[in-house]
Amino acid sequence: MPGTVGRVPTPAIPAPGASTGPGPAAVLAHDWSATALGPPEGWDAAVRAVVGLILASPMPMALAYGDDLVLLYNDGYAELLGSKHPTALGRPAAEVHADVWELPGFGDAIERAYREGVPFLEKESTLPLIGESGGVEQVVFTRSHSAVRDSAGQIVGILTVAAETTHVTEQLQSLSEVAAALAGTLTLDDVARVALRHTIGMFDADRVAFVVDEGGGGWRMVRRVRGELMDEADERLPPLWRRAPADWKGPVALAARSGEALFISDGQPLRETAVDRHDEKIRSMATLPLGTSVVRGGLTVGYHGAHSWSAAERALLAAAAELIGQAAERARRFETQHGTAQLLQRSMLPEHLPDLPRLRIAARYDPGVDGNAAGGDFYDAFLLPTGALGVVLGDVAGHDVQAAARMGQVRAALRALALADPAPDAVLTGLDRLVTSLGAEAGSHELFVTVAFGVIDAERRELTLASAGHPAPLIRRCAPDGRTHAEYVQVPAAPPLGLGGRPTTVTVAFPPGDTLLLFSDGVVERRRQSLSAGMDALGDAVAKAGTSDPRALCAVATAAVSGGTEDDVAVLAVEHALKPSRSAAMEMPAEPTAPSRVRHWMTGQLTEWRVPESVIGAAVLCTSELTTNALLHAGTAARVEIDLSPERLLVSVADSGTRGTVTRARTDTLSSRGRGLGLIEELSDAWGTDPSVRGSTVWFEILVPPAEPH
Repeated sequence: MPGTVGRVPTPAIPAPGASTGPGPAAVLAHDWSATALGPPEGWDAAVRAVVGLILASPMPMALAYGDDLVLLYNDGYAELLGSKHPTALGRPAAEVHADVWELPGFGDAIERAYREGVPFLEKESTLPLIGESGGVEQVVFTRSHSAVRDSAGQIVGILTVAAETTHVTEQLQSLSEVAAALAGTLTLDDVARVALRHTIGMFDADRVAFVVDEGGGGWRMVRRVRGELMDEADERLPPLWRRAPADWKGPVALAARSGEALFISDGQPLRETAVDRHDEKIRSMATLPLGTSVVRGGLTVGYHGAHSWSAAERALLAAAAELIGQAAERARRFETQHGTAQLLQRSMLPEHLPDLPRLRIAARYDPGVDGNAAGGDFYDAFLLPTGALGVVLGDVAGHDVQAAARMGQVRAALRALALADPAPDAVLTGLDRLVTSLGAEAGSHELFVTVAFGVIDAERRELTLASAGHPAPLIRRCAPDGRTHAEYVQVPAAPPLGLGGRPTTVTVAFPPGDTLLLFSDGVVERRRQSLSAGMDALGDAVAKAGTSDPRALCAVATAAVSGGTEDDVAVLAVEHALKPSRSAAMEMPAEPTAPSRVRHWMTGQLTEWRVPESVIGAAVLCTSELTTNALLHAGTAARVEIDLSPERLLVSVADSGTRGTVTRARTDTLSSRGRGLGLIEELSDAWGTDPSVRGSTVWFEILVPPAEPH
C-alpha cells in the first residue's frame, strides 16, 4: 500500500519504452531467496500465476507475501512509490509504508485481509503524497486488498490494486462549481460564459464549444480554445457567437437533432466544418446534446491528441451537459419574456435627449427585479416654446404591463401640458386630474404616481421645480475656486398624483458649473437602511465626484448607495456648462472596415479642434477598441459621439444591442477581441457602461491639460 511517495502518474499506465519500474525480468532476477517467497523456480503455481498477472497489468499492483508481507510489485506501483523504489522490492510492507501504516484503514486493513481472508475495497482513500514540486499533496485513490491463496487453498499473501482518482474527484468538485455558477445566469450569453470557462478547466481540454439553435432556424456557436487570453473585462463582454444555417452538418448539430451523444477517440471530427486551425487540430471529441425540449443545442469537448473516453468521463460530461441544458432552457424563457418587456419599455422612453451647447444632458436607467418585466420609472427632457429646457423624472408603482402603459400615458400628458403652459405647478395639477381619472376608469384608488418636473432657464441661470411625492432633486454646486458640494433642493411637499394635491414651485439659482440630478427612489432606498442614510450617501458621492460631467455623475449616483435593490433605478443629470462644448457624431455601419473609418474621422475632427496629440492618440485607440467590440458583440450599426469641453473629452459608443450579422465578412476577419476594456481603463480618466432599453453604451472620459499661455 503506498504511503508518502514521489510522482503520481495520471493516468497510471506507463508510456511504452519509458518505464521507470522494475520490469518482469528485473523482478524475477531479484534475490528472493532471503525472503519468505524463496527463489522463483520454487514458487507455487498459483503464486506464480498471480505474479504473472501483476507484472503484465498496467494498473498499479503489488503482492505482499508471507507473514512479513514482503512486497513484489509492477511498473505502475513503482511509479507510486517514487524514490522508495527499487529498494522496496523484497522488503516488508510495514517498513516501506511506515509513514501511513498505523493510520486507520491502512495497515490494519491489509493485516486483517491476510489473517481472515476478508477482502477490502475503499473507493476514496486520501493519501499524503510528495508531488513533482517536492510538496506534499493529498491524493485520492481507489484501492483494494484481497487474499492470495496457494494451490492448497492457504492464504499466503495479499494482492493490492491501487488506482489514483484525484482527477476524477476534482472533476466532480468542478461539477458542483458549475451548478452553482449556472444558478446565477439569466441569459444565454451568461450560460455560454459559464459553460466555456468551467468546462475547459474541468476536462483540461484543448477546445470546448457551446451551441444552441436560433429558435427561428439556424444555429449559433461559441467556443474557447486552450491558451486564449481572457481578462476580467473580456469576461464581462458578450461572447463571440458564430452562426450556421439550419441544415448545418456539424457534429454538435447532429447530436442536438438526434439526442444521442457522440464520442470520437481518434480522427478528424471537425474536418468538414472547421473554420480555422484550432478546429483542424482536434483529433478526439465528445459531443453531448443539451437534452431539453425548449432549447436544442449541445456541448463539445475536444483534444489535439487521441483520447479514450472512460465511462466516468462520459457520465461526467453527460451531467455537465444536462446542467448547462437546464440553464439554457431557463435563459431562453427569460430572454423571450425580457424581449417583450424591453420592446414595451423602448416605446415609453425618449429615443434621444436634446443636444444643447450650454446644457449637457445624460440619463441612466436600470430595470428592477430581474429585468424581466417592464418598469414604471420614466424620464424626459425637451425644449419648451420659451427656449427653456423641461426636465422630468417620475415613478409609476408596479412592474407589469399596466404600470408601463400608465407610465407612457403620464409622460405623454406631461409633455403636452408643459408645451401649453410650462409652469411646473400647473403641469403637475393637470397631471393630478389625469391620474385621478385613470384611477376611476380602472376602479382603483391604488394608482400611485410620483413625479418631479423642472424648468431650466440657462439665460436667467435659474431652475424652477415642483414635486408630487417624489424624492428631492440634488444639485452639485461648483464654486469659482473649484470647490464642490451637493445640496438637495427644498421643494414644497405635495402628495403623489391622484390625491387632489396642489403642488407649489420653488426657484433656485442654477449658474454655470452646477449639475442637477433627478433620481428615482430606487437610487437611495435599501432594505434595512433608512432613507436618510441613502440620501446622505448619494449627496456625499456626488459632492466628491471628480467631474461634473452628467454621464459620469449618473454612474456615480447609481453606485452611491451600497447593497442591491429590486426597484427600478433612473437618473437624469443636466450640467450647466461653464463654456459651450463642441460635439460631433458618426453613424458606424456594421461592417469590418467601420473601426478604420471611425479612427480616420475622429483623428481629423480632434485635430481640427486642436486637441493635444497625447489626448488624440489615447482617444482614438480607446474608440477603436469600443467600435470593434460593438461589431463583435452586438453585430449592429453603432453611433459614436464625441463631446469636447475645455476640461475633458467625452467619447461614447452606443449600439442597439440586437444580434445582427456583420455584413460582407465573417466575424473572424475582424480583430479577435481587441485588447479588452483593460486598455480603456488604463488610458482614460473615467469610463463606464450605461444600460439602456435600446441597447448599451460604453463611454470614456479623458481630461484635457490646460492650454499653455502664449
